[in-house]
Amino acid sequence: MSETHTTTPVFPPGRYGRRRDGRRKLAGPIIALALVVAVSVLISIKLYQRYGETDYQPQIVGWAEPSDTVMTIKFTVRVPAGGATECVLRARDYGGNEIGRRTVVVRAAAGETTIEAEEAVTTTERGSVGDVVGCHPAP
Repeated sequence: MSETHTTTPVFPPGRYGRRRDGRRKLAGPIIALALVVAVSVLISIKLYQRYGETDYQPQIVGWAEPSDTVMTIKFTVRVPAGGATECVLRARDYGGNEIGRRTVVVRAAAGETTIEAEEAVTTTERGSVGDVVGCHPAP
């Protein structure tokens, strides 16, 4: 059996354009990908600092219904030392419907980081559950 040696084809010069060497250049896409990742990380850090875990963390302690039109909500809030916070309180009935809402501003004593508060919320009927919807820095 005889062997046939293949040869590299020869093309006429200038007829088919510039020939590639067969290797793909990956530097451009890699640099673009690194840039996109870096920008994404920076945006994520900025958004987390702005909207992420906050120092104003409320915790419900309890509630009482002294009358059919008032609910007293007891809660604690962790704030920066000596800070103030604005909290939204909500009263709900047995079906889970909102029957009262109030926004209150509570302030910590100098150097304190926890506020213990008890606030009354006016309701349209007898309530069954009191909530702290959320807290944020006081204006």
